[in-house]
Amino acid sequence: MVVNCRAGKLPSVCSFQEQFAECSAKVSDMRNPLLAVLCALVAAASIHANEQQMLEQFAKELPTTIAALAEDPKDTTVLSRIGDLHLFLQQYPQAVTAFGQMIAIDPLLDAPHWRLGIAYYFSGQYEKSAHQFAKYHAYDARDRENGVWKFLAQARLSGLETARREMLPYTRFDREPFPVLYEMFAGVRTPQSVLDHAAAPALAGDRQVQFFAHYYMGLMLDLNGDRTKAVEHLKHAVAVFSPTTAQQGGPGYMWQVARLHLAELSKPTASPTPLP
Repeated sequence: MVVNCRAGKLPSVCSFQEQFAECSAKVSDMRNPLLAVLCALVAAASIHANEQQMLEQFAKELPTTIAALAEDPKDTTVLSRIGDLHLFLQQYPQAVTAFGQMIAIDPLLDAPHWRLGIAYYFSGQYEKSAHQFAKYHAYDARDRENGVWKFLAQARLSGLETARREMLPYTRFDREPFPVLYEMFAGVRTPQSVLDHAAAPALAGDRQVQFFAHYYMGLMLDLNGDRTKAVEHLKHAVAVFSPTTAQQGGPGYMWQVARLHLAELSKPTASPTPLP
């Protein structure tokens, strides 16, 4: 999925791998497991601090962007950014409202508005979420990631059996690793086989492939009731990129969405919700 309505600059930070490599270079013997653990902790602490900085920037940007809307209440670009900021700050109902206002102003924005589908999903409006992704399929029948989200929403609404029976059809290749991910959600491929596929020599060095493989494998594990392993894979996915590298040639918007999923599933009160 692609969005062209980003604004503002994110803090300049390194990815988990870059932080780890920098730390590793400063110790003489990484065969020492304690040093390896220390490097991992240093990297994780740095990433957490930079994510906090990013969220603070979003929080500062939101009121000024809302104020800018007063100059032209029908500016769909400003409304788009307001919706994104609400979403990134886990203010899901407000994101739904802003995106909905965009569509009320310009109905042509409705079918391609997959971000509204994501906002519906995080706000627990699974029926509307599934419907939004179904509309997007009429707009773009090649993007399996859209079909994945329609499946996720429908699984929460009606259960895995119904969601699989009503999966959107795809006949053309889109991008790795989505064909195998779609087969995993369809129940014809195991989550482990997705990782095996992503580990193939032609894909192992592709960070976006690794990000999407671990992210969506984590969501499948959560649907299956394994919250612990799901969180492990979501952490792995989010750590593949930093906020900056995700925007600069990385998965961009979907890195933010994966971060939100990780935050929601990691809440102390969060527990797997049985599917219908």
